[in-house]
Amino acid sequence: MSSQFKQTLVMTKANILSLRRRFAIATSMVLSVALVVCVLAGFLSMAAGFEKALKSAGSPTVAVILGGGTNQENGSDVPADVVRTIEAMRGDIGVARDTVGNFAASREIVVPVEVLNSRAEAAKMLALRGMDAAGPSLRDGVILTAGRFVRPGAREVVVGERLAAEFPALAIGQQMRLGPVNWTVVGHFSSGGNAFESEIWADLDTVRSAFDRLGEVQSLRLRLEAPGAIDKLKTALESISTTPLNAVTEADLYAAQSSGMANLIRMFGWPLALLMALGATAGALNTMMSSVSDRTVEIATVRALGFSRLSAFIATWAEAVALAATGVIFGLAASWLVFNGWQASTIGANNASMSFQLTIDESVLLTAGLLGLAIGVVGGAFPAFSATRLPLTAALRARG
Repeated sequence: MSSQFKQTLVMTKANILSLRRRFAIATSMVLSVALVVCVLAGFLSMAAGFEKALKSAGSPTVAVILGGGTNQENGSDVPADVVRTIEAMRGDIGVARDTVGNFAASREIVVPVEVLNSRAEAAKMLALRGMDAAGPSLRDGVILTAGRFVRPGAREVVVGERLAAEFPALAIGQQMRLGPVNWTVVGHFSSGGNAFESEIWADLDTVRSAFDRLGEVQSLRLRLEAPGAIDKLKTALESISTTPLNAVTEADLYAAQSSGMANLIRMFGWPLALLMALGATAGALNTMMSSVSDRTVEIATVRALGFSRLSAFIATWAEAVALAATGVIFGLAASWLVFNGWQASTIGANNASMSFQLTIDESVLLTAGLLGLAIGVVGGAFPAFSATRLPLTAALRARG
């Protein structure tokens, strides 16, 4: 073991053991780093949870056709004659057919509706989706957990389990008023906690009739033969020139929606976290300068005994990084306990509330942890350098 390494090890051990004399100020540094890490992890977990809820809902084998030049269901309009033309297409257009040669398809519209939460005595805007009978089968991972799916022409709805847990009025057998008419809840479904569970599903024609939207279709869903078959469908749609049509996979549709909102969440989270990090860095600087000042005699004495400036620098810097690392551990643990799995909601692409779970994943832990460690690295650099400039004469003056 080299002399330089031994010197660094001895000084680092002495610094760590002397923390008891500076417990209050060292604890303040640990807590400030933990707070920064916890805040950043909270925002990042919100963005990660929102992305997971949407991306896990999208399937690469389901195509969504939108009309009017938009890339979202809200504002899309697919005319009835275009729907009939698409359904009448022959040849290989990349879309799966049933045993009689018909497409696995679902015409759909989304209507924002207000639902009263009796627990909080507050209303929330939810998405009522009208779909054809094939609609549920075009959602990968959807499982009917209770009751049944709606009957064509009936004023019935099925809801996601996440909504059912939040709204007592959505229990099976309950009647609720959506828009101008009453509806009966006949089933609950699960989709692994993704965006589908934030929707209410009903029969397309019944929804159009209740909300005076006869003939309206916002999107047409089709089951593709394979994930890469979307290009064949796009080529086939080019022959329909009556209206601009946009065909995307369900996975791409939800990925585009998730990235926009997730980036917005991060845009608010990062500046706040960085501002707090500046304050924590200043605190780290103050803590380590106090540490150096408190140990002026010890540092200058060991320097006079032959300890190198490098060992003094590394030992003081290591103390700052150790305190920051302790703050990182506390911050990540707190964020995991507080945020992971916590239920949140926001306004989705269809102007309705979408519920999701905050997710503390590996990327969140790594990003927040690195920021916390950076506070110790930056905040401890200057005090560590000042520790290398203490001669024995300065120590004697300080003692006198």
